[in-house]
Amino acid sequence: MLTSGGLAPCLSSSIAALVKSYSDLNQPIELLLYTSGYKGLLLGQSVTLTSSPELATQLASLHDFGGSPLGNSRVKLTNIKDCVARGLVPAGGNPLAAAADRLRADNVDVLHTIGGDDTNTQAAELSKYLKQNGYDLTVVGMPKTIDNDVYPIKQTFGAQTASEQGALFFKNVVAEGSANPRMLIVHEVMGRDSGYLTSSTAREYRKFLAASTSLTSLAPLNFPAINKSALDIHAVFIPEIPLDLETAGARLKKVMDEHDVVNVFISEGAGVSEIVAAMEKEGKTVPRDAFGHVTLAKIDPGKFWSERLSAMVGAEKTLVQKSGYFARAAASGEFDRDLIERCAVVGAKAAIAKVSGCMGEDEERGGRDPPHRVRAHQGGEALRHQVGVVH
Repeated sequence: MLTSGGLAPCLSSSIAALVKSYSDLNQPIELLLYTSGYKGLLLGQSVTLTSSPELATQLASLHDFGGSPLGNSRVKLTNIKDCVARGLVPAGGNPLAAAADRLRADNVDVLHTIGGDDTNTQAAELSKYLKQNGYDLTVVGMPKTIDNDVYPIKQTFGAQTASEQGALFFKNVVAEGSANPRMLIVHEVMGRDSGYLTSSTAREYRKFLAASTSLTSLAPLNFPAINKSALDIHAVFIPEIPLDLETAGARLKKVMDEHDVVNVFISEGAGVSEIVAAMEKEGKTVPRDAFGHVTLAKIDPGKFWSERLSAMVGAEKTLVQKSGYFARAAASGEFDRDLIERCAVVGAKAAIAKVSGCMGEDEERGGRDPPHRVRAHQGGEALRHQVGVVH
């Protein structure tokens, strides 16, 4: 198995849950855990363990940790130029062939990929290459993404915990609204193409506000900075909806005049197409990663839009805070741990039965498949390149 791509609050728990599932099935499986994702696979770097009740008990401690105990990396096996430049394969080498040779040499029968779109798409490419070259590999993926944007999987691992942690982050940040008159606070949340995490984080934060008995008891005192209106979210910008800053700015100017603060949640991918178009029009090079994605950290959408919004609302001070790394590096919460453990049971059974697929509750079947069934999904993008969805 390997973990790959960006972090999510599920990687450590996924490893613990998989090992426990094999142990509960009384399967003494030799486990080869590749370090640093596909980088470790290409370089032959791994940790070897054997599933057992004792190991499962020991690994249960992983539930207390965020990140991945194995380490992650972003490697596109089909991007030969990048793999050569990073020293993962020699000049003239083929990363897919190198990965296939390593899996053959290590006698791997089942590959568990714990990752998101890019991780599992690369696993599908690798599986296809192996089958074309006479090596049958079962690939069972775990859908790790805080974006929760993998159809038809109802809930991807880590998304709920990331939402809860993002809300926790903003509970503290929002108090900065009392630090300066006419304060604009922009909370930038991860989400390149999907506004799910931003919306879900906003939902979790507003649930906290609605349930706060302290706010209710203080309301009659009319403190200007400690009331629901000042602490609330005044706008949410997500990639799926075109960013009409002129209309939003006019409305938020009235909010600023009334409450002396404006709180905005924005997905990091919101309005990126507009930023890219502006850069290209000016003849600037748009920074991209090995997968062809725009490097969001380098174009900094939160800063780009906050500067424009600040002028529109007449802010005296603007604060941009990003919860992404705080949220995604958390240990899995109760909801995600339960989801992971339930899915891992069926994932291990599918692997033993040599059925490739991706673990997850199927929203096309009311949220789940019966435990004994595996259904195929053909075509589409992202994890649907895998050939099944497992409850």
